[in-house]
Amino acid sequence: MRRLFRLHRIFILQYLKKLMEYKVDFLLGAVGLLIAQAIQILFLGIIFSQIPSLRGWKFEEILFIYGFSLIPKSVDHLFFDNLWMVGYRIVRKGDFDKYLTRPINSLYHVIVENFCVDAFGEILTCILLLGYSIPRLSLAFNWYTIPLIIVVVIFATMIYTSLKIMTSAISFWTKASGHITHMLYMVNDFSKYPVSIYNKGVQAVITYIIPFAFTAYYPASYFLTGENGLFCIGGTVIAGAVLLALALFIWRRGLRAYESAGS
Repeated sequence: MRRLFRLHRIFILQYLKKLMEYKVDFLLGAVGLLIAQAIQILFLGIIFSQIPSLRGWKFEEILFIYGFSLIPKSVDHLFFDNLWMVGYRIVRKGDFDKYLTRPINSLYHVIVENFCVDAFGEILTCILLLGYSIPRLSLAFNWYTIPLIIVVVIFATMIYTSLKIMTSAISFWTKASGHITHMLYMVNDFSKYPVSIYNKGVQAVITYIIPFAFTAYYPASYFLTGENGLFCIGGTVIAGAVLLALALFIWRRGLRAYESAGS
């Protein structure tokens, strides 16, 4: 346990040193993400300047869903983004061997090795969107609202992270799988908007196959309307738990199949 604590402290100190050395790069990354989000919001504003609502959804409601979607996404981005590197280069270059030589769980080692500070661009966007939209909406806050939001964010983050674990683990068999993770993550853009604006096929995919809708739309719609709590909140919890169990199973199977590679 002490050795684990020391290793974890070393990882944090190394990361803080890297942050101080490359703070301009981190700042540019955060600003870049903020600008990218601002462009999408500007596009939404242009649309709503011409129409009063979209399938019954007001501009402020969509901004709330959009902002809510960034909470679990930014948490996953901040703490678990190093998983991308497993699929893109760590296994392909043979660098994964180092994770197997230390007395620490390989998945945990990958995760704590790096934190992606440019996620603060998403966090800032989230704060601005929710800060603008919430005062303009009739949201009913109860004593259990905050604990419920915390539970939702935890399990919604599990959905993002579990999908990254699963797709990055594919590289244990194929040596590279970053493109698969990238294609899968493109689907999460659909979750930033009400599911009802899409056709039945898209709704089914983002609800039951790649359940990004449970990271944003469904829980956000519950906080907006107070309806379908069992499905919207319970579905998020179930999706996160099931995907995490499946992801850990695939990761373990992948480790058994792993063979060192080199450039």
